[in-house]
Amino acid sequence: MTIETRRQAHRLGHAAEWRALWRLRLAGYSILARRYKTKLGEIDIVARRGGVLAFVEVKARGDLETAGYSLVRRVFFDKAKLTVSATLPELDRSLGEVLLTPTRIYAKQILAMIKEFPIKGIAHITGGGITENLPRIFPQGVRARIDRTAWTSPPIFQALRRLGEIEREEMYRVFNMGIGLILVVPPQSAHAVLKKAGELGDRGWQIGEIVASSGAEPEVEYVG
Repeated sequence: MTIETRRQAHRLGHAAEWRALWRLRLAGYSILARRYKTKLGEIDIVARRGGVLAFVEVKARGDLETAGYSLVRRVFFDKAKLTVSATLPELDRSLGEVLLTPTRIYAKQILAMIKEFPIKGIAHITGGGITENLPRIFPQGVRARIDRTAWTSPPIFQALRRLGEIEREEMYRVFNMGIGLILVVPPQSAHAVLKKAGELGDRGWQIGEIVASSGAEPEVEYVG
């Protein structure tokens, strides 16, 4: 399976239909629009003044966040010829049970966080992974440096990479790798935000920082 083939498979996941299931077409979405008196958007000011922002992740339960399922299907069912009842050495449940894990909804966590902390940016990491989703909240002149050793990717991604023979960088470009939500906060608030995440039932890590960009570097740089 070439990189281009995998990218095509990934893009199909955003088309509101699976082309292998011609009899099923289902699309749905939800939009929430509400004004809050918060300081969201100050990332530009802080970064340009040389401030270093910390990333804090509110952890999902290791599910795929509804992203990349066309690629998942190709790897597990077309290429590896597995069934939903299959067991894999990386997983503690059947493949079907893992794939049907409900997507984590972060609305309550976000509302609680923005009332208590100076959140500078919020990125929901779905299809496109950190590589494509995080830069959407960046102003000009900044980029992200992500430390991949700060967290351990859930086992489902290890199984995907092994059976699909997918390059590491491609995994981070397609999947969230266990990072469901990224909050950008000032360094001095990181510890308190992580503690609050735990109180809300999530686990978080400080996974990176905002650094200056000349425009020539990648918007997201991975280290580790």
